[in-house]
Order: sequence, then C-alpha cells, then structure tokens
Amino acid sequence: MKRINRKRVFFTTGYVLMLAAMVYVLVYMPTPYLIYGPGGANEIKPMVKVREGDSIERGTFMMTTVSARYANVIMLGLSKLDRNSEIQRKEDRLHGRSEDEYAAEQVWYMGDSQSSAMEAAYTRAHVPYRIVPDYVYVFKVPGSNSVFEPGDEILELNGVRVTDNRSIRKALEDEKSGKMAKVKLKRDGKLLTVQAPLTTITDSETGKQRSGFGVSIATVQKVEPKDERKTIHFTSTDVGGPSAGLMFTMEIYNQLTPGDLSKGYHVAGTGTIDKDGQVGAIGGAKYKIVAADRQGAELFFVPADNYKEAKAKAEQMGSRMKLVSVRKLGDALNYMEKLPIKP
Repeated sequence: MKRINRKRVFFTTGYVLMLAAMVYVLVYMPTPYLIYGPGGANEIKPMVKVREGDSIERGTFMMTTVSARYANVIMLGLSKLDRNSEIQRKEDRLHGRSEDEYAAEQVWYMGDSQSSAMEAAYTRAHVPYRIVPDYVYVFKVPGSNSVFEPGDEILELNGVRVTDNRSIRKALEDEKSGKMAKVKLKRDGKLLTVQAPLTTITDSETGKQRSGFGVSIATVQKVEPKDERKTIHFTSTDVGGPSAGLMFTMEIYNQLTPGDLSKGYHVAGTGTIDKDGQVGAIGGAKYKIVAADRQGAELFFVPADNYKEAKAKAEQMGSRMKLVSVRKLGDALNYMEKLPIKP
C-alpha cells in the first residue's frame, strides 16, 4: 500500500511539474516576436477642445491605430490563423532601444504630431500663433546607473528653469564634469528632485565639449495662439506615434471654423502632418483599414504613398468605405467641403 502511494505521489508531482513547465513555455516564456494587427478607430472630439470653438459635430472624425503585442507561444500560434495579423521580430521594431526607450519615443512623437496639427490648423484657419519652448524630454538613457528614465521631463537645473538645449547649456556653463547637479523633473505625472552626475559631452549645436548628463533629449514646444479664445487643449491618451496628425488637424480645424465639417459622416483616416499641411506616409495602413471598417467608417483619408496598400486591403475585405488619397491637408478639407450634408 505504501509503495502504491509513493508511486502515486511521484507521478502526481511529475504531472504537476510538467503542467507548470508547459504553462510557462506557452504563456510566460518571452519570445523575440511581436504580433501586429488592427487597433482601434477612436473618435477625436473627446481628445481635443478649442476653448471657444464651434463644438457642433453631427458626424465623427476618427484616428486609427495599430495593435502591437509582445507575443507568447500561444499568441504566435493563434496569429497564424488570423489573416489580419502579422508576426515580426521585436528587434525590427526596437532597433537597439529598450522597450522603455521605444515607448518614450512614441509618446514624444504623439506630442509632436499634436503640435504640428495645431500649427497646420491655425495656419489654414488664419489664426496667428507663436511657438514657445516648454520643457526638455528624455528619450534615451545609456547605461543602467543613470538617475534619469526614458520619458522624464526636465524642468529645472540647480534652481534655474530650463526649456530647451540652450537653456540647459547656459545653466551648466560654470559646472564641471564629475560634479552633481540638482535636477527637478516630472516622472509619471509626479514631481521629483534628484542629484544627477555631470559628464563631458559634445554639444549638438556648437560641436564643442561641455558638461552634461549624457542622455538623449528633445525640446517639447507649446503652440500658443495670440487670441486666447482659440487655445487648444489635448487630453492625455495611451496612443503613441505621429500618424494621427492629419485627423487631429481635421478635428481642430472643424472647431476653429464655423459650421460642421463632418457633414454627419463617420470619417476615419491616418497620416502624419507638418506645419505646412503636408501629409506623410505611415506604417500599418492595412491594419488601420480593418479598424476603421469595424467601427463603421464611411470615409477613410489615406496618404497617397499608402493608398495602394490600403486599397488592396479594402478590396480583400469587401469594404464599402470610400478611400480618399491625400497629399496635403487641403485635399482632405476640399473633399469634405464638397460633400453634401448627410440626411
């Protein structure tokens, strides 16, 4: 009887260990792959507001996104059965950056696209504005011992307000490499004060050596209209990247000008934008077509350089969306202005 019980315990223990190993391999074991697929088609109006803008909008302007998930073994297997999914190597996305550095970069690109959208909309609506540097954003943090983290916002150095690379250079001009600098920063919405070691770096503007922190930074700018009633406020979003620029501009322009540019239609789209209103190509157009179609979009604005890919996907799906190729903001605005109002 004891021998039977021992065998049962042995086999039960082996079974549990084998099951745990299988669960780890299938669910928890990391793989070097990502799965790309359709994300969402999200209404922009709740994300942006002009202080005293025209808020009437019977239709919707929607930004479209791509889903990128770090894959386990089960997800890799299931993605093989989904024609709207694609497997790619993680390194092809990160290009030597850490996941935190990549995420911080995408947040900066989103903020930059919002600034460009404001500039393009103000320019088109003939609203005078100015550009004001706001704070310094940390992109990349070489080494593991830095007090900085990707996504930090540097606000002050040794009690002096800093807003761009030049103000940092001025604040540190009398400081020597090897010393510590008192840094006030914002991280995950919280204010922190840290002591950061200075090192010798080569200034990106002057080419000369000076004291710095050895991290990659960029200036975040504010776009301020001369008429405060035209001030634009964005809510925070979990979406990163620059590809919502065109659709942000459409929504902002609609609020800046009288009347309803949407004409009652559900309008989705994608594309980067610059201050002059030029629309740039993006990645993942075929996934965004799927996301927009699932959300019931009737129109889809797509950069001219992505039109062929988008059209092929729409035809494969049998989508009834109208695809409109655009190279500049004016192409999209003119198309909407010529549309009849939807009954």
